[in-house]
Amino acid sequence: MGQRTGATVTPLAIAVLALLEERPMHPYEMYQLLVLRHQDKLVKVRPGSLYHVIARLADTDLVTAEGIDRAGNRPERTTYRITTEGRSTLRNRIAELLRKPLPEYPIFPLALGEAHNLPKPEVLSLLRERIEHLAGQSAEIDAMIAVAERKQVPRRYWIVLPYLRVIVRTEIEWVEHMVAELDSGELIWEDFDPVTGERVEPCDASPWHPQSSAPDDAAGEAAAS
Repeated sequence: MGQRTGATVTPLAIAVLALLEERPMHPYEMYQLLVLRHQDKLVKVRPGSLYHVIARLADTDLVTAEGIDRAGNRPERTTYRITTEGRSTLRNRIAELLRKPLPEYPIFPLALGEAHNLPKPEVLSLLRERIEHLAGQSAEIDAMIAVAERKQVPRRYWIVLPYLRVIVRTEIEWVEHMVAELDSGELIWEDFDPVTGERVEPCDASPWHPQSSAPDDAAGEAAAS
């Protein structure tokens, strides 16, 4: 009981189960709370996807419908509560994620790894723009922390905010350093024709290409035989 796979207990499912651990709610109230608490910064929250996750949690007996309410002319709203298995699953999944780093495949490292396909001036401009966005995020997190402190919200409820602030500030520092290296010429970049957008010279063969290790592999196989 309570041993669900990560495919079932997605980040949004964790957020839903955590809300229902507080008290029974209907989906619209869950959506409002997730946005009000800025949890949409941590998980992708859309009304349609939220309803889909709740339905899937109900199908797997992690939550159950408790009743249907109607207020005035508003549509009927089903209230859900977490089950015993849902509570166990929530705790097991949180423990699993805290215990061991899992591959998350963020998109920025991919773009960074392929940035050499763009001309140097464009990369500089884009990274400087990114720094501005990150600075805005850092200021927003600072404001959220200030509100939490002013309202004397117990720190355990917003401990993620200092973590996010460190992540954002570290990225700013790293990107600023890369911009400085690239702008000074310390970081060598390929030349692109400003008119055609094509590389002036063919790109170098990547040293990471599997073919580059073929001779060593062949020698290793011969030695092993």
